[in-house]
Amino acid sequence: MRSDAVKKGIERAPHRSLFKSMGYIDEELERPLIGIAVAKSEIVPGHIHLDKVAKAVADGVRLAGGVPIEFPVIGVCDGIAMGHEGMRYSLVTRELIADSIECMVMAHAFDAVVFVPNCDKIVPGMLMAAARLNIPSVFVSGGPMLAGRYTTAQGTKAVSLTTVFEAVGAVGAGKMGEEELDHLEDVACPGCGSCSGMFTANSMNCVTEALGMGLPGNGTIPAVYAERIRLAKQAGMLVLEVLKKDLRPRSIMTKTAFRNALALDMALGCSTNTALHLPAIAHEAGVELTLDILNEVSAVTPNLCRLAPVSATHIEDLYAAGGVQAVLKELAGKNLIDTNAQTVYGTLKDAIAKAYNRNPQVIRPIDNPYSATGGLVALRGNLAPDGCIVKKSAVAPNMLKHSGPARVFDREEDAFAAIMEGRIKAGDVVVIRYEGPRGGQGMKEMLAPTAALAGRGLDDKVALITDGRFSGATKGAAIGHVSPEAADGGPIGLLKEGDIIQIDIEAGTLSVQLSETELAMRRAQWHPLPPKVTHGYLARYARQVSSAASGAIFKE
Repeated sequence: MRSDAVKKGIERAPHRSLFKSMGYIDEELERPLIGIAVAKSEIVPGHIHLDKVAKAVADGVRLAGGVPIEFPVIGVCDGIAMGHEGMRYSLVTRELIADSIECMVMAHAFDAVVFVPNCDKIVPGMLMAAARLNIPSVFVSGGPMLAGRYTTAQGTKAVSLTTVFEAVGAVGAGKMGEEELDHLEDVACPGCGSCSGMFTANSMNCVTEALGMGLPGNGTIPAVYAERIRLAKQAGMLVLEVLKKDLRPRSIMTKTAFRNALALDMALGCSTNTALHLPAIAHEAGVELTLDILNEVSAVTPNLCRLAPVSATHIEDLYAAGGVQAVLKELAGKNLIDTNAQTVYGTLKDAIAKAYNRNPQVIRPIDNPYSATGGLVALRGNLAPDGCIVKKSAVAPNMLKHSGPARVFDREEDAFAAIMEGRIKAGDVVVIRYEGPRGGQGMKEMLAPTAALAGRGLDDKVALITDGRFSGATKGAAIGHVSPEAADGGPIGLLKEGDIIQIDIEAGTLSVQLSETELAMRRAQWHPLPPKVTHGYLARYARQVSSAASGAIFKE
């Protein structure tokens, strides 16, 4: 066992003494030591209950003959961090999470690890750590939040966090009163769990199933259901089987697994952030995953689900309809996934054997999709030579092709103010730049401006492009990850107010109506803005991070 390095032999008597100081007994030190990496905290709704999930994991580990040893992992709540300086500190934690887990696992010689994440950057950070460490591992998330229930004179409807963000724009436009907003604020997030739509956290937890690292149900069983606790116990027991077989993450997270994950992503209409995280995870697993591969999969994979923020359907409805396994079974019917792919519990074929689509209104049958191609598309053109990403399934049909004048802002806050003050008009293309991994020093997630556009009824009339990124809760013609970013001299940094931006999502292009000569002249005169932060972690991050086109990973 790996853990023999800290517990076997005469020379390890001091180490055993330290274990005994914590209450471990000799019989425990004869068994496998199983790390439980848990991101429990009291500041993240998706994580506030993870102590209960971790306890269930520990119960499962003990049942199977192992010794569970819990250690903490940080996590940021993107919703609470949104719209202020705190959002610079969200994406950057992904690398901190992976690095800190590597340190803990290697320093203490765990035999295997159960990862217990739930929210946006914690899931990919832990998957990156699992791929890097390559020791037997199993994932079990905390599960999604239930949708809120918002009641007015017109009836009751299911709502989520994004509904509140959009309501802020509606109040600013005089379409909603503050009393209504107060009521919505109270009911939108009814309890623990990752926010209830197909936002980044739930996207990544669903993708973890397709990657083969989580048990069926990992992405969709609601946080408050007893089934979530049962799943955690099963994960704790399973990790001992995975250890016995010496089944390692890199033998599971293969090129085939990542293509399966992309196919599920396209079918579900996941967050644009998956286009940032999957390449980063693949990099740690030694697998090349590019925007071109994303487009290859998108071109042949139909979009089967339209979940919040683009509908009133939430993750709990996907769960009731059969969950991820039912979606995978639909895809398997057209050979769009490889069901022989290895997972922590067998193969995908084993997982989908008993699955079936219980609600074709939630999971469209493979022969009746919302669209013949996937929910995400990478665009290229003279405005994004290295690519950018859009959630096509969240774009109104009339905005799939759009041309309009650029309204240029160097800060998210300035763009948000312009939207709230009514200075953005139908037909405009809002450009927010210097918010990429280097220029933004953290690549802020920008739900506030997109939600404000939606709240003001402009999400089907105005496009928004940025070298930053968007929340999974964003809808509309919101195009992110424009690369190269402005801080690296990308064309987005050369735009001027009124330049005509041309968007053709069906054709996969994003361009500015300027000649190469004009762009070259502007480039010769261009000077980057000074960094917003000159010391601390954000300054170090900006020096180390690569382009969003390659997953915003650290340069080797």
